Amino acid sequence: MHVVLTVLVAWGVLAGGGMAGGAPAAAADSALHRSSARLVAPGVAYGEFRMTVPRGLVHGHLLTVDLADPRVSVDLLYPGAVGARSPVSLLAAERGAVGAVNGDFFNITETQHPGVQATGAPVGPAVASGRQLKGAVPDGQRFGPAMPPGATTEDVIGVGYDHRARLDRLTLHGAVLTAGGTLPLRGLNQYALPVGGIGAYTPQWGTVSRMRATCGTDTDRAAPCSRDTTEVTVRHGRVTAVEDVPGSGGVPGGSVVLVGREEGARRLRALGVGDPVRVASRLVGRGPVPLRFAVGGFPIVRDDAPVAGLDTVAVAVRTSAGTGDGGRLLYLMALDGAPGQTGLTVRELADLMVELGARDAMDLDGGGSSTLVTGDRYGATVRNHPSGGAERPVPNAIGVFSAG
Repeated sequence: MHVVLTVLVAWGVLAGGGMAGGAPAAAADSALHRSSARLVAPGVAYGEFRMTVPRGLVHGHLLTVDLADPRVSVDLLYPGAVGARSPVSLLAAERGAVGAVNGDFFNITETQHPGVQATGAPVGPAVASGRQLKGAVPDGQRFGPAMPPGATTEDVIGVGYDHRARLDRLTLHGAVLTAGGTLPLRGLNQYALPVGGIGAYTPQWGTVSRMRATCGTDTDRAAPCSRDTTEVTVRHGRVTAVEDVPGSGGVPGGSVVLVGREEGARRLRALGVGDPVRVASRLVGRGPVPLRFAVGGFPIVRDDAPVAGLDTVAVAVRTSAGTGDGGRLLYLMALDGAPGQTGLTVRELADLMVELGARDAMDLDGGGSSTLVTGDRYGATVRNHPSGGAERPVPNAIGVFSAG
């Protein structure tokens, strides 16, 4: 009952047009008008804001996270598998998060490849509780708006073991060690592999098909699927099966499945049942402290200024995460998708994040995925109106926790 009442009250505030503690924006006033933020837990505050642009009213929701508070932590929320999706509110409630926003862009559809299953897996690297879950797909295989010059699918926002948030870039370093030599590993639990590459799939991948990994090219997501593929199953360090076509189903504990395309497939075909194989991989960042949590996106603000080359045309409901005060503050923002309200271009989003206090910021998945929730012992409450009318299941989210 408490959750229902909370949702109804929140809905009434959003739909009614007024914000407690904040004046509504005037029709011709583009200034940012913020409500009085309230603590949802020690070190975590929630507030709303409004602003007008020539297209109309923009309404947003903001979580401000004080990482200098030792009671506060941040981690990746995901449904227990890379290739799976769940609503943000459910992900937050299951982990007891006091706040969350949706995360990375993901493999949402496969209309270009009839008969191939969309995996639901995210684009970029992912790290949860220090466990490195996956690497980044090739730039040309990503979903989402165009990235600015210099950005890559390896870009992430994360929190290190030093309890500081930062933008970073995680690159996969890996190898397949065989009796005949060392093969380069080009993917880890990814829905798309580089042309000619080999990827590893662990139990964290889930049960969805691995066929999608061999479709498209490094520059064209819609290119046909490769006809030159091989899949090798390795269990406890020995090859147990060699197949021509990537399969589906969960990867058992103690096992790893290797998928190769083109040159990678030809090199995997040299392996036979019983051959010894060892797979090693790690995600390497550029910062001095390893990331305990990381999620993919692309940079829109660096050093208090929007990055060059951001899109200024396409308008959408958007989600963003930013850092401030030397990484001691984390800002999690989602726009409201209720009817009668407008979204922002990516460049406008960057300007907004600067005004909200972010020194660096990332664009996360938007549109129907944009969701911000707060949580308590009764469950999680969706604070914005998802633009699709209901929460969209997503592969991951940024979760905020407070021990207070």
